[in-house]
Amino acid sequence: MLLAFLFYLFIVISVIDILHLGFYLIGANYYDMKRFKASSQRPRRARGLRPLVSVLIPAHNEEKSIVRCLDSVRTNTYRKLEIIVIDDASKDSTRRLVRQYIAAHPKRDIRLMYKQKNGGKANALNHALRHGARGDIIMTLDADSVLHKNSITNAVRYYDDPRVMGVAANVRVLDSLTILGLLQKFEYMIGYRSKKFFSVTNSEYIIGGVASTYRRSVLKQVGYYSDDSLTEDIGLSLKVASLGNRANRLVYGVDVLAMTEGVQNFKTLLRQRYRWKMGSMQSLFKHRELLGKRDANFSRMLTYYRIPMAYLGELIVLLEPMVIGFVFYLCLQAMNPAMVVGAYMTITLYLIWNIMPDEHMNLVRKLRMIGYAPIMYFLMYTMNVVQLYAGIRCLLNSRQIRGKGNQRTTWVSPERAGQTQVQFS
Repeated sequence: MLLAFLFYLFIVISVIDILHLGFYLIGANYYDMKRFKASSQRPRRARGLRPLVSVLIPAHNEEKSIVRCLDSVRTNTYRKLEIIVIDDASKDSTRRLVRQYIAAHPKRDIRLMYKQKNGGKANALNHALRHGARGDIIMTLDADSVLHKNSITNAVRYYDDPRVMGVAANVRVLDSLTILGLLQKFEYMIGYRSKKFFSVTNSEYIIGGVASTYRRSVLKQVGYYSDDSLTEDIGLSLKVASLGNRANRLVYGVDVLAMTEGVQNFKTLLRQRYRWKMGSMQSLFKHRELLGKRDANFSRMLTYYRIPMAYLGELIVLLEPMVIGFVFYLCLQAMNPAMVVGAYMTITLYLIWNIMPDEHMNLVRKLRMIGYAPIMYFLMYTMNVVQLYAGIRCLLNSRQIRGKGNQRTTWVSPERAGQTQVQFS
């Protein structure tokens, strides 16, 4: 009986995984074709129509990376912008470095806002939105991140469509010589490519915090960021989607490129992924009315597919160890590794398929990434373990998902590498 259950569970999860791989590939290609067609027909933006962009950079103990971040914003090709650093009770030299930077570039609109109490990233951003930011478009940027020189210009172009309320950036992990760094680099590349499918099907609901942009009007409408979850960015994008995602579209901007540091050690990775999963589940529970919602203001792909799959995906993470164990049991029993080899070849080919059409890697980098692809199937089990750990920990803290536990209102910046050389291609 147990073997029969595991067999059918294996079949169901395998079908779901294969379908998703196909959807992501087809969706990404369709996105690329639409973008190529749109770029050939896009009229040149008149100078007088350029909106003011406010770039908000919340920072807590970011002395290793804050200057690098400011340099990438200041040297962007989009000039009609203001830069606001919100120093959230830093104990290091972050505030001093920002003041020195402002003094060294007096012709640029760069400001420092200081909060004496560590109130968390959501509160820091809300402080700037309510008391400092003047832009029609708001971009938020983590202090360890670096913008491509054209990212702000490219982000603004998406708002030519009056339905677009928010744009998710294309976030990549900075180069690292560690196994953990390489693993995160592949993970981000694959994850953000899948956003092309969510964008073309109007089912996106996650706008990450790095280089995300919103219309200021919609932020005011939803009451800015909420501080009742561990992921203020997902909480905000779900609030916008809950307005009705047909008229308030959240889209992916493949050309809004930003680089960010991956976590530096496994312990920090465990903490980060637990925070991400807990925050995601908190936000989904808070907006659980979207699950299967029948309303003309919402796309069926969001309420009938993407939101349900978010819940189902978490269940699959918890069941996956049993499925993997069952596959190895069958292979050992039959003395035939065909299923394992088939899975290995499928994932390896999928990785290569994601690398080859990438818009932001030159040929040398693509060949280097393809060289790593054959070992990534085995390394990715590390992420499976991390996700399983995060899922089990969330179950043990289910009261917090329902908003009944104590919510964390402070934040601690992880260890930064602070490397100064950043290459985008």
